[in-house]
Amino acid sequence: MKNKKNIVNPIDEDNVTDQPGTLTYGHHRGSFPVIPTKEGTIKTKALSAMEHQTDMQLEQIKQQMSLLAEQANKIKKRIEISEMIYQAEIRFDPLISHTYHLYENENNDFLLMMIGPNEWGKKGCPINFISSVKLLADHTWEVVN
Repeated sequence: MKNKKNIVNPIDEDNVTDQPGTLTYGHHRGSFPVIPTKEGTIKTKALSAMEHQTDMQLEQIKQQMSLLAEQANKIKKRIEISEMIYQAEIRFDPLISHTYHLYENENNDFLLMMIGPNEWGKKGCPINFISSVKLLADHTWEVVN
């Protein structure tokens, strides 16, 4: 027995047990099969669905922001046109729900007229057309064109 060699177990001691019956998983061929769950697949599908849903919601918010920006620009233009109208020379009494036309002459003076840009005849409009407007019931102006 003097020739007995020292045998080294190649398996890590932390992964070996002297009592295999205490293991929480099957350790031999006849053990109850351990089937891995599809947890990774479930999480991937859930994550994909969540990303799709949030992308849809973000797109809705972008569309709403775009609409709000467009509405803000319309209000801003309406304010600018209204300021021009209140600086304009008006030689008549404007009526509610009627359309009028704002012009700017060569002296940079604003004029509010009943004559539209297409009603000037063959020579065309002699002054710069700015916009058509309609007087609303609350005495504010709506930009028609």
